[in-house]
Amino acid sequence: MPSYRTKRLTVGLAAVAALTLLFAQSVRADDDESESQVRRGFQIVPPGVHLNLAGKNRNLVGLGSYIVNSSGCNDCHTHPEFLPNSNPFLGQPEMINFPQYLSGGRQFGPFTSANLTPDAFGKPAGLTLRDFITTLRTGHNPNDPPGQILQVMPWPVYGKKTDHDLRAVYEYLRALPPLPDNPHPGP
Repeated sequence: MPSYRTKRLTVGLAAVAALTLLFAQSVRADDDESESQVRRGFQIVPPGVHLNLAGKNRNLVGLGSYIVNSSGCNDCHTHPEFLPNSNPFLGQPEMINFPQYLSGGRQFGPFTSANLTPDAFGKPAGLTLRDFITTLRTGHNPNDPPGQILQVMPWPVYGKKTDHDLRAVYEYLRALPPLPDNPHPGP
C-alpha cells in the first residue's frame, strides 16, 4: 500500500502535469489568436496601399495593420478618409483614400493630424521606435517644444497598449509607402 508521502507526491505530480497541459493549451490559444490577428491585418490593408515588407518583421507588420486598421487611425490621419462616393456612413461601399492614407491633414480647430508615413529615413512620422513609444505613452512628441502635448490624439488610450503592440504599429507604419504631408488639409 502506498504511503501517505507517495500519495501526496503522486497528487502533486498530477497537478503539475495538469497545470502544464493547461498552460500549453493557453499558450497555443494565444498563438492562434495572434496568428489570426496577423492574418486579418493583412486582409484589411486598404486596397491600393502597397506594403514594403523588405527587411520588416512580417508578423509585426500584420499585427500592426490589424491594430491600425481596426482602431480608427485612418479617421484622423487621412483627409478625407474615404475616396469620393465611398463613404460607408452614407451607405456607399467603403474605399479608403489610399492616395492620402495616413499622410495627416485632418484639422481639428488649430490642430492638424500628423503624417504617419515613413520619412526619407524610413521613420514613421519622423520618429525612432523609442520616440514613437514615448510619444504614445506621454503625449509629448520629442520634436515639439518641451511641455507641449498632443491635444486631439487619444494617446492616453493608445499608450496603454503593450510595447509589443506599439512595436507592431511602428513596423506596419514603416512598411507603408512614404507620402508627403497631405497637400489638402481640412476638417
